[in-house]
Amino acid sequence: METRSIVVSEGGNRRLRQTLAQDAQTLSHSGIDTARLDAEVLMGHVLGMTRAELLASADFLLSEGHLRQYRELLRRRLEREPIAYLTGRREFWSLEFGVLPDVLIPRPETERLVEIALALARELPQIHSLPVLDIGTGSGAIAVSLAKELPSAVIWATDVSPAALEIARRNATCNGVAERVRFFQGDLFKAIGESAGRFALIVSNPPYIRSAEIDALEPEASCWEPRGALDGGADGLNFYRRIARQARHYLAPNGAVALEVGADMGKEVSRLFTARGYTGVAIFQDYAGRDRVVVARLTGKGANSA
Repeated sequence: METRSIVVSEGGNRRLRQTLAQDAQTLSHSGIDTARLDAEVLMGHVLGMTRAELLASADFLLSEGHLRQYRELLRRRLEREPIAYLTGRREFWSLEFGVLPDVLIPRPETERLVEIALALARELPQIHSLPVLDIGTGSGAIAVSLAKELPSAVIWATDVSPAALEIARRNATCNGVAERVRFFQGDLFKAIGESAGRFALIVSNPPYIRSAEIDALEPEASCWEPRGALDGGADGLNFYRRIARQARHYLAPNGAVALEVGADMGKEVSRLFTARGYTGVAIFQDYAGRDRVVVARLTGKGANSA
């Protein structure tokens, strides 16, 4: 991948306005659609300013130290490293999450899964401790968001990656829900074993990109995000098959599973759960009208026969 040089005047200081204009153009010429926004976010990160403060400080004189830090971040952005990894944070569900290359970057589309999960949880009987399981928690974005919104919930969150779990633990602490989110390391349900009891709600945003399609994604994803958090196998359905087969052993009677899916996978994932005896299988769209969440329930009879 070609990296364009960043032209910065040698010696002396530079005005904020001049620097942002020039480097936004550099990013744009490199094929980055959000060039101006990216330049502003990186500069704000270096200066400790919000975007509004940047706009009000157009004549701010940048020190050589500021320029040095900013140029390094800009160089990495030109290599298509995601903004979230450069700043170490990402907003999700109006909360701030720390992110590193060990975890998938939380995306706005996944907020739809949180919405659906909250609606399902609020349909359940109001019990003292609502048990919820988040499979493949990554940064903890889903688990932490649910814990913030459901004061009676105790969230169990699993991930195969110890590094991801460490990030998720920090995010739970920073967002004030550490006492209600429990973390377990292991592959899907193996992380919690068979003594965990039953969950009223199981949620997951599993890997669902088809293996052959990963390299065609934007470089920010294909080159930088953890491949294991993207790769769903040849048809993208590997993890859905496993969840459909195993979740029934962990669901309480009349419990529900809510899963994020690829935009063209709603019907296929629904068929997997229907074939396994789940009922009330439904597909929900995101706000762009694309399939985004599949919900499947397990009746009392189905759960007891698991």
